[in-house]
Amino acid sequence: MIDTHCHLTFPDFADHVTAELDACAEHGVTGVITISTTSRDCLQALRVAESHPRVWCSSGVHPLYADKGPHDWDTVVRCARSDRCVAWGELGLDNHYDRPPRDLQRAVLDEQLAVIEGSHSEDGSPALGKPVVIHCREAFDDLVPILAASGLPSDRFVFHCFTGTPDDARKVLDLGAMISLTGVVTYKNAREVQDAARLIPLDRIMVETDAPFLSPVPHRGERPCRPWMTSLTARFLAELRGEPWDTFHNAINANTERFFGIPVLGADA
Repeated sequence: MIDTHCHLTFPDFADHVTAELDACAEHGVTGVITISTTSRDCLQALRVAESHPRVWCSSGVHPLYADKGPHDWDTVVRCARSDRCVAWGELGLDNHYDRPPRDLQRAVLDEQLAVIEGSHSEDGSPALGKPVVIHCREAFDDLVPILAASGLPSDRFVFHCFTGTPDDARKVLDLGAMISLTGVVTYKNAREVQDAARLIPLDRIMVETDAPFLSPVPHRGERPCRPWMTSLTARFLAELRGEPWDTFHNAINANTERFFGIPVLGADA
């Protein structure tokens, strides 16, 4: 399987990315996608992806970094055009914190969606073969209509680190988007997230860590969460959903390959 969302550019993993990838291989995690948070971070994420054949990256500005501008959209687009970049984002809205202000988050979101809609590859074709990684925290009612009204195909969105309710999951699924789950779903106090996880169709679910955050049980509270731990969350989800491991495992690999356009090696690991 692949850890579809982590942050290898964060200080937690400085200078030992290779060791983290070795640990991944020992647990059947055959690759990772390192997600960018700013127009500067996307350059570093791309460098990491270019240095490791089983690492890919995204390009975009996280809503909680909306106040870290100015945002260099030319750089974001340039990174997105690389073959090593497999997605835009993460982008979206976060209503959990008071800052950055919501109006600033919204302004950066609107700018970023316009950049994605207007970007083209060098041969003139739309760059939107690449999917979009969505950050949505306590903002489903605000964000889902914005995405639905955009000119972007709804089946190319993934709501990462889903921590909402079953009703929130239905809104995302009705939009047509994918849902990705982290170690949060393994927590005893995450009953609503678990209920939501049970109702996601098998062809619409993916798994991630969001490392260095949100280590799954039995490592809850440890930092950093490490990319190999996506294997723990995947096993938990198969049991939670009452699906044979091989069925669930093959499905998340197929979903990852279809959505991000990257091969999952070692599918039988």
